[in-house]
Amino acid sequence: MSLYQLIYQSQSLVPFDTPELTALLIQCRANNLRDDITGLLLYTPDGRFLQVLEGTPEAVRRLYYQHIAVDPRHFSCRVLSEGPCRHRAFSNWRMGFRVAQPQHMRTLLGYVPPDSPVLLVPRPHTRPELLELLHDFVAHGEVEPWLEHPRM
Repeated sequence: MSLYQLIYQSQSLVPFDTPELTALLIQCRANNLRDDITGLLLYTPDGRFLQVLEGTPEAVRRLYYQHIAVDPRHFSCRVLSEGPCRHRAFSNWRMGFRVAQPQHMRTLLGYVPPDSPVLLVPRPHTRPELLELLHDFVAHGEVEPWLEHPRM
């Protein structure tokens, strides 16, 4: 079986507080179990999503392009990276979840602040670099126990 990863970011149009996030995760985890998709979802209090999806190319591309990208609850969906992979980075999670702060997203996405003395433009991380940063974030980030369900 060939494996595929897709990483995207988006901005929510509606607020996602505890009940909405819980409902979203329950739905995602059930669908991902059915379609053999694993991954990680980050959400910031200012409404940004960053998500990693892993599975067969058909299942991942169908989920993103036919469902996520057209979901009216968010906008500015942007694929950061997609392509074949050798193994799942988040194989134990049907949809892992972490709350991230805006500064975490900037770090993960390779953001250079406009007032930085560096004259270089922001350089997005490669998929392996971003996955390594995400693993580090998950390992050292705070867990929201009410949203954690490692095997689902």
